[in-house]
Amino acid sequence: AILGNLVMSISLNIQKYSHVQLAHQEHPRPYFKSALWWVGAALMAVGEMGNFAAYGFAPITLIAPLGCMSVTGSAIISVMFLKENLRASDLLGMTLAFAGTYLLVNFAPDRNQSISARTVQYYFVGWQFLIYVILEILIFCTLLYFHKRKGMKHMVILLTLVALLASLTVISVKAVSGMITFSVTEKMQLTYPIFYIMFIIMIASCVFQVKFLSQATKLYDTTMVVPVNHLFFTTSAITAG
Repeated sequence: AILGNLVMSISLNIQKYSHVQLAHQEHPRPYFKSALWWVGAALMAVGEMGNFAAYGFAPITLIAPLGCMSVTGSAIISVMFLKENLRASDLLGMTLAFAGTYLLVNFAPDRNQSISARTVQYYFVGWQFLIYVILEILIFCTLLYFHKRKGMKHMVILLTLVALLASLTVISVKAVSGMITFSVTEKMQLTYPIFYIMFIIMIASCVFQVKFLSQATKLYDTTMVVPVNHLFFTTSAITAG
């Protein structure tokens, strides 16, 4: 998980650098036509694979806070290579992030429940999950309306959209990795339809996360985006878990 988050910090800075390069061109192209941006996207996928593997062996409350490594890595890279400013408040924020991560990791329950397809199905139709998903959809659609129709591109709106999608990603990643682990250690679970439903949710939520996160890095410095994204992501992941 730590290595995965460090790779993701590199990927975000590469994407930011591609946005900067495109902005200085006489005829800017869409970012998705930049080879450098796709290199960053590929590295982000590699980093997510590290988190995917970690979720198969540890609870969400233990893995999600380790995203603070991406905050530190991104701050160092952005200052050294993108020449962004590192303020005293940024250093204070990193210190608090490490302190919070230490407390969460040390006091979070370290029991990892075995996840079978039947377990996922049970929680998938439970009233807690249904209420959570309905509330999330309502909030997401409201923010998306203001973003698309009203042209509001504030960093908080973009990163809240990312965090809402991330909560679905965390749930689906935990379910998929848990069922794969259960298949390897005990009984095959990949024949159940719920596995493929969660897999589709995982891929779709990841794709749209990349879209909104890329917009945020295009408009704002990574020294601002990454810490706020870490805060929102950790909160949404622990709440969803």
